[in-house]
Parts: sequence; structure tokens; C-alpha cells
Amino acid sequence: MTIEHRHYPVRGAGLGFRRALMGPLSEAPPSQVDFMEVAPENWIGVGGATGRQFRWFTERYPFVFHGLSLSIGGPAVLDEELLRSIKKLMDQHDIRCYSEHLSFCSDDGHLYDLLPIPFTEEAVRHVAGRIHRVQEIIERPLAIENVSYYAAPGQEMSEIEFINAVIVEADCRLLLDVNNIYVNSINHGYDPYEFLAALPGERIAYAHIAGHFEEAEDLRVDTHGADVIEPVWNLLDAAYRQFGVFPTLLERDFNIPALPDLLTEVDTIVDIQKRWGRHGESAIA
Repeated sequence: MTIEHRHYPVRGAGLGFRRALMGPLSEAPPSQVDFMEVAPENWIGVGGATGRQFRWFTERYPFVFHGLSLSIGGPAVLDEELLRSIKKLMDQHDIRCYSEHLSFCSDDGHLYDLLPIPFTEEAVRHVAGRIHRVQEIIERPLAIENVSYYAAPGQEMSEIEFINAVIVEADCRLLLDVNNIYVNSINHGYDPYEFLAALPGERIAYAHIAGHFEEAEDLRVDTHGADVIEPVWNLLDAAYRQFGVFPTLLERDFNIPALPDLLTEVDTIVDIQKRWGRHGESAIA
């Protein structure tokens, strides 16, 4: 499967869709939100009134899926039943993209955490083979997300070498998480701008931006439970300068403020995008 590298599945600024926001979003649909994102695992088999509410939103906004439990780097057999359920839901709701974390979260059972894949050539081949199978089943490219991590067991390659090798070997797309670059740059002592510049911008499907927790001067924890800080906004600005404007979504998983407060951060995404070309018209520099 060969991807059209500069085609984005959605456009503009996005917001993570949470059930707690369904009421406020339906009462006053925000004009600055161009697309939304959900975890497919939370909506497979959901019917009744909640299912109809979800349909109301997917008929009005483009949606993307961001998976939680595929465990693309795990040792256990790939969950093809889950993938077929995800494909069915994508077809039913015209979901524009499916993304997953470049990590693993299960073996014989679910571990309920995102664990780092060893940065090795063997792991590149293992993950790429599984991504190929995912793309065969869903009949679409998969976007993999650069994840935050706090240890690097068995490391033989750098993080950026590993990510790039997987993307090339698997011929997949990238979900660029800007906050994760910043968090990892603090925790592992590298320059976030050099890391960003080394990514394959032509492979970006869309991006995440989020807040994190400052545990210590040299330790950040990726939480999606706080406001985005200025250095992360600056990194997003640099990404647009480097690659042109790409779709970008605000993630907020807990400590969720009132919708108007959330939308101020979506407004910031819009403002930065306008500075570089709102809908991705900017060419790669």
C-alpha cells in the first residue's frame, strides 16, 4: 500500500471528543473545531440513545480514530477481531483516519499502560510486519504516534532512528504528538527542534498537542490533564514552519475544563495555523 504523502484526512483544528462534552457540544457546536477524535474501543457496539448521539456528531464533523489497545509492538498475536470491528465502525461513520501508539500494552493480558518498544532492528521488523497486516485489514493507511516513554530497555538505536525506520519499513503515516517530543526531550536530554526536523514531514496525517505534568526539573509526565505550555506551542509553530500547516488536535483526557476554556486552546491552534496558512496550503520549506 503506497500512501499519498501530502494528503491530509482532515483539516484545520480538532478537539478530542469526550462523553462529558456531548451536551455542551450539541447545545453550541463550536465553529472553530474542524474535526474530532475518539478512541474506537469506546464506541464499538454502542447503540441506543448514546449511539444516536454519536451519529449526530459524526454526521456534522469529520472524525478520526485514535486507538488505545491494539498493542502494535506487543508480543501477543495481533487482535484481528478488534481490527475488523474498527473497520466496520469506520465504514459506518465515515471515519477519516485510524491511528495508534508506537508502543505496546498487552501480552497474555492487558497491561493498561503504554510501554516502550525496544529501539532495535528486530523490533522495527516486528512492528512493521504488524502494521502491514493492520493496513490490509482496515484497507487504509495506519498512522502511528510517537509516544512518551520513561525508560529505553534494550536500546540499540535512537528514538528518532527507530520511528523513522518503522515508518519507512511499514509504509505508514505519522501521528505527530508535539507534546511528546517536548516531554521526551526533557526526560532524555535531547534538542526537541532537532528531533522535529528529523521527522518525515511528508508522512504526517495529523497532530496532537496537549498538556503535561512537571514532576521534577528533569522529569515531565505526559498526562493530557493540564493546559498546553508555551514551549509546546512554540514547538508546534516550528513544526508548521518546517513542514507547512497540518491538522492539529487538542487532547484533554481529565481535569477537563468548561467547553469555553477548552476552546481558547483550540483558538490558539487556529491562530498559529493562520500565521502559516490555515488549511495546509503552505509548502514544505
